[in-house]
Amino acid sequence: MKAQSYRVEGTFQMDGKWRPYNKLVSAPNEAQARERIYTLLGSKHRLKRREIRVAKVEAQVEGE
Repeated sequence: MKAQSYRVEGTFQMDGKWRPYNKLVSAPNEAQARERIYTLLGSKHRLKRREIRVAKVEAQVEGE
């Protein structure tokens, strides 16, 4: 299965405030793109899954 690029938008909680994020990740499907966001933000900012909200996952077309 070929990996596709997904733009994932949402918010995460840090220092008691919800902060926005906008990331581009490579994944085979939308569910895996969500999992990658949980993994990336969780490891970088030491967040739990309940502190990360995914608002939108969009497949990116080549050239965007």
